[in-house]
Amino acid sequence: MRIDAYNTIGQMYKTNNVRKTGKQQAAQPTDTFVISQEAKDYQTARMAVKEAADIRQDVVTDIKKRMDAGTYNVSTDDLADKMMAEFMG
Repeated sequence: MRIDAYNTIGQMYKTNNVRKTGKQQAAQPTDTFVISQEAKDYQTARMAVKEAADIRQDVVTDIKKRMDAGTYNVSTDDLADKMMAEFMG
């Protein structure tokens, strides 16, 4: 392979000359990030659950007062029904 032949061809077609091009324009960003309304609603609900207390102190206080007074009675039938419902699924 002869390298000097490529140089001769380049000179013949004048491809060795540096050509200036027009000014390049900066590329405009085209990527966008959009959060759907459903995702925003989910995030709001998740934050509300996260901020809510795990223990409802007003209910616990009421039950403690009723237990101390001797007026707190639990229906065994209701308890059994709830346990079965929880167990069955």
